[in-house]
Amino acid sequence: MDALMRAGSPSRTAWSAARYRAAHQLLEGGAIFQDDLAVRLSGEPNSVLLADAPRRGMRLFIAARHRFAEDALAAAVSRGVRQVVVLGAGLDTFAYRNQDLDLSVVEVDHPDTQAWKREQLASAGIDVPPNVRYLGVDFETSSLAAHLSVERPSFFMWLGVVPYLTPDAFAETLAVTVGHEVVFDYAQSPAVAVGERRVALEARADRVAALGEPWLSYFEPDEIDSRMRSLGFAEIEDLGPSALAARYFGRTDVPPATSGGHLLRAR
Repeated sequence: MDALMRAGSPSRTAWSAARYRAAHQLLEGGAIFQDDLAVRLSGEPNSVLLADAPRRGMRLFIAARHRFAEDALAAAVSRGVRQVVVLGAGLDTFAYRNQDLDLSVVEVDHPDTQAWKREQLASAGIDVPPNVRYLGVDFETSSLAAHLSVERPSFFMWLGVVPYLTPDAFAETLAVTVGHEVVFDYAQSPAVAVGERRVALEARADRVAALGEPWLSYFEPDEIDSRMRSLGFAEIEDLGPSALAARYFGRTDVPPATSGGHLLRAR
């Protein structure tokens, strides 16, 4: 795997997120998010995946964001949406777990990461369904709008990507989702946190920077809400650490003002 990472230069953070999703299946039995392909697609033995156990908070956040996104997607499909666009797909497995072949799935990612994923799928013996297509785009150097024409109501699933984009690349990509439904996660700056929370967020930022994929964009809830409404999104759901803890982990002890990662859904 190390040789493949060097040769193909896929996203290292995408690889890390895939390991967390797989580890969640082993350590928590997929209690937050069920993904019966995550372990197979990772290509890693269980013993290696279990080594992620110490970073429980990040592992559960990643599980929660997929649960949040796929619950919203299921609701959109029930309303008649027939296309989902997975932005920054990495090793996401929705397209290969999905049983609705009338639902078109477009996976968008950097070409190197997509090539790596196709190899992982082949190695795991996971077939690519006929309703899936791939679109190679580098969000920083290419315009998504120039490559993707969205002519019918669609659902955009955009997970684990926004913090790694420059503000300009975020704005340009977000513009393509206007008129549709989108779920993405974003990060508040570690600078607004206090005490141990700030230390933990700064350490996380340092880890991804060391992988060569630093966080480049931070937003505050009021700021992102104003931006989304200015684009015409009228229905916005934004879950920060406190709301996420209550919804997915049954915890009511996290103060509402706690800063960190957020999940946002907008129509």
